[in-house]
Amino acid sequence: MNLELLLGISVVALLFVVGYLLLTRKKVQGVPTQPAVDLEEIRAQALRDAQEIVGKALEEGKEIKSTAEKEAERIIKLAQEEADRIRNTIKEEAEKLRQDLEIKRRETESYLAERKQEVQKLENSLQQKELMVERRLEALERREEELYRRERDIREREKELEQIQRELQSRIRNLEDKEKEIESLRHREILELQRIASLTMEEARLEVLRRAEEEARLEGLKIMKRIEEEAKERAEFEAKKIITTAVQRLSPEIAINYTTTTVELPSNEFKGRIIGREGRNIRTFELLTGVDLIIDDTPDVVTISSFDPMRRELAKEALERLIEDGRIHPARIEEVVSEVKKEMDEKVRKTGEEACIELSLYDINPSLYYYIGKLYYRTSYSQNVLLHSKEVAYLAGLMAEELGLDAKMARRAGLLHDIGKAISHELGGSHTDIGIELCKRYGEPDPVLNAIRAHHNEEPVRYAEVALVCAADALSAARPGARRETLEAYLKRLEKLEEIVKSFKGVQNAYAVQAGREVRVIVNPEEMSDEEAYMLSKNIARKIEEEMQFPGQIKVVVIRETRHVEYAK
Repeated sequence: MNLELLLGISVVALLFVVGYLLLTRKKVQGVPTQPAVDLEEIRAQALRDAQEIVGKALEEGKEIKSTAEKEAERIIKLAQEEADRIRNTIKEEAEKLRQDLEIKRRETESYLAERKQEVQKLENSLQQKELMVERRLEALERREEELYRRERDIREREKELEQIQRELQSRIRNLEDKEKEIESLRHREILELQRIASLTMEEARLEVLRRAEEEARLEGLKIMKRIEEEAKERAEFEAKKIITTAVQRLSPEIAINYTTTTVELPSNEFKGRIIGREGRNIRTFELLTGVDLIIDDTPDVVTISSFDPMRRELAKEALERLIEDGRIHPARIEEVVSEVKKEMDEKVRKTGEEACIELSLYDINPSLYYYIGKLYYRTSYSQNVLLHSKEVAYLAGLMAEELGLDAKMARRAGLLHDIGKAISHELGGSHTDIGIELCKRYGEPDPVLNAIRAHHNEEPVRYAEVALVCAADALSAARPGARRETLEAYLKRLEKLEEIVKSFKGVQNAYAVQAGREVRVIVNPEEMSDEEAYMLSKNIARKIEEEMQFPGQIKVVVIRETRHVEYAK
């Protein structure tokens, strides 16, 4: 309304101004003014025009207002629609955010669970490290005790050196006295020679010097011989002392490897389940593991017989799992034996790693861990090869420390000097050649290679540490009860028996059981018929008779088994 009023007033004012300007212009130009009646008419006409204009303005204002109100309603409606759209969008985004938050919450819970597992693993790792720290502390305590003993030995040696020094001073004084006596004799001899022989002073001096030189040389030879004998006695005493100290400080684990292992049963009824219907379970177990199961009248005990320690360990672990599981049938036996074989490789590798950590050899190539661990399942004259190698490493390292040599290199060479025995029975050939090739492949230093050959006198010793390894090897082998010739010969006979059988074409595997009185031969049914399997048994028996000497007789059992498997779907 204010807008319309202002518009009307503006139009009226404009008309008055226009009329005034017209009158003023006419007066200026000399035109006579019209009567007052004309002015009134003009004013009245102007008012009418102004009212008409005001009316039009009011109508236009109403139209503008109506249009503005419609436009405002449209804008408000659009604003409401926009607000509804925004509200819906916000709701959708809020729902999406809620879903995202739910997903993130689940991810967070999963992440926290994983972190919890990692924390648990870290705690387990920390516990293992704590055990290692405790072992290190014990080793440090032992080292401290050894340092104390060495300090005491050093004090004793200092006392001995002081005594030797006093003896040397006494000898020096005696020599000085003898020199004075010689000088006196020389002077008297000069006078006597001049009197008797009518020699000149120079001639007499030369003669006296010659005689004094001969006497001094003889006296020096006597002293040198005595010192050399004392040095030899002292060196022998010190060597014996160092070896004795090293042996006293070592407390090796004594492991006697027999050819049988026993497994305890929860009850006697398990014996029947192990045998199975018509003996199929025990037959499958023996074929897969290469051992002989002895089930006798001994209550709650089954005996596993095999000359190979690794087979016995595998069979023992598999049998214990089958007993614990309770399901004993051929398919389950195959499954368990397969699982244990896979786990045995990791167990062997871990055994080798623990041996290296125990000897503080952290820079050995991890690929050698498996071969070092396999030494635990090898014997030499009934002596466990891994325990023997660790014993050699300890002895060589202790003696190297006493002599101020590289103890770490001595331990390394001692541990790896018999590494070829880990696979020599698989590849054939000298274990020294196989050990050299294996160590070269994994970058072992030259002293280790020298120790592998030198401890069997195949090449001369080139390093002082290698000499200690050879001495430690002899000490370990010579320890009372360490080795037994008869058992080693017996095991070699069983190994040779299996090698003879495996040399025939078509033989898949062979196992010597019953203390070598029976050999079981498994052939590939696709490569050999029943008639050929029959001839194979005869050929094997003939070759064993030609190449081996054995008491009694050896039973050759050739097994040709065909399986047909189908699945019902």
